[in-house]
Amino acid sequence: MAFKVAFIGAGSLTFTRNLLRDILSVPEFSGIEIAFTDINEENLVMSTAICQRDIDANGLAIKIKATTDRRAAFKNAKYIVNCVRIGMLEGFETDVEIPLQYGVDQCVGDTICAGGIMYAQRGIAAMLEFCKDIRDVAAPNAIMLNYANPNAMVTWACNQYGGVFTIGLCHGVQHTHALIARAFGVPVDELEYICAGINHMTWFTQLTHKGKDMLPGLLEALEGNEEIRRTQPLRIDVLKRFGYFCTEGNGHLSEYIPWYRRTPEEMKNWVNLDRWGGGETGGYLRECREQRGWFTTDYPRLLKEAPKTYAPEARDVEHGSYIIESLETGRLYRGCFNLVNNSAISNLPDDCVVESPCYVDATGVHQAQIGPLPLGCAAMCLSNISVQRLGTEAAVHGDIALLRQAMLMDPLVGAVCNPPQVWQMVDDMLIAGEIWLPQYNSDIPAAKARRRTQPRLPTHDNFTGVARIDVQSADQVRENRAEHAEKFKNI
Repeated sequence: MAFKVAFIGAGSLTFTRNLLRDILSVPEFSGIEIAFTDINEENLVMSTAICQRDIDANGLAIKIKATTDRRAAFKNAKYIVNCVRIGMLEGFETDVEIPLQYGVDQCVGDTICAGGIMYAQRGIAAMLEFCKDIRDVAAPNAIMLNYANPNAMVTWACNQYGGVFTIGLCHGVQHTHALIARAFGVPVDELEYICAGINHMTWFTQLTHKGKDMLPGLLEALEGNEEIRRTQPLRIDVLKRFGYFCTEGNGHLSEYIPWYRRTPEEMKNWVNLDRWGGGETGGYLRECREQRGWFTTDYPRLLKEAPKTYAPEARDVEHGSYIIESLETGRLYRGCFNLVNNSAISNLPDDCVVESPCYVDATGVHQAQIGPLPLGCAAMCLSNISVQRLGTEAAVHGDIALLRQAMLMDPLVGAVCNPPQVWQMVDDMLIAGEIWLPQYNSDIPAAKARRRTQPRLPTHDNFTGVARIDVQSADQVRENRAEHAEKFKNI
């Protein structure tokens, strides 16, 4: 088969490398064309070198075309795999550290909450430019496979305003499916499920094993596993109160609801520090800071390791390669993807992006009709969808009024901050992110003027968070490599 796959953000080494392995493990794809693009030329060169070594070791004749010119990378591409983080670590730091001064204590900050909303402002501005290039130079009806966060808002903007069919992809459903199977002590491939909702808030509404309904025993199974009980107390509490289990881990889920991170006293009841995803203040930011040092200093070691093997049994659970395989070969694949709802979930808005069961074959991507979510689960999703809608429209149109309203309506921000604080925090975040926010070029000077001329509301400038762990140096990370190996697999 002959077609082209372009990776944007290809300097994200491990993630790009694993996705490429998955795609090139499909036997029919041994002669496809691969292009890498990234604005960071150094990372692009390093990522290309290791991936090309893998290709060569597996006896394929493919030569990666690496370029910092994304239009050249997109030219004639049938599939574009998006792995970008607009603003990189510098932008991410402002997403976490500025809200913390207002008492908004985030673990991740990449979906909604203050950090996710501002991340969307940066990401969507760039993604609409990517979409224009795809429309201009890619193959007709090219498909974008979006792994970038905030996944729902980015996917929403690309489909509604970008003119490019975009599928948002995540691994929360697959990983939670595996966790539930472990709790029950059954093989993953024997545990059937229906999982539906929105990205990072998707609900397991059916669980069966060999025809037996497993849902009534889920709470007992989770609490009966010591590791899950210790590391996921907040998720289990939500299960107790709403009757259904959510895909996202303890720290992620804590940011999308208003009840667990409002005060230091409350947070201490729900945060687990075994790993960053347990709810640690700025946990994922710490991981990214450590990964940057690890990537730079350990690159020579990666070159000495054995190349990856391209084989069907080596593929990961990421959906991207399976979607491409199904569309190109007709082999059926089922998974939960992020697509425009179009009534797939009947009690969520038609135009929002939902994460729900789909199947893929040679005729395209098809959504299952789920019907209504349980009312409590739908209500939780709707609180987030309102923020996503406001945040997406703000980013597309550069509308500071909608941006402020998105922040105010956010469940956690609204539980912690009053309106004047939100207005000031938005100014602070716009000023800090000026270089990535071209759509706000008329609002940012006004924000700077307000900072100069108006009395400033007090902030907690010395507050570092309720549960913060020091960033390890690259040497410390190397010393603890075995502990960190699993953490780095999706860099």
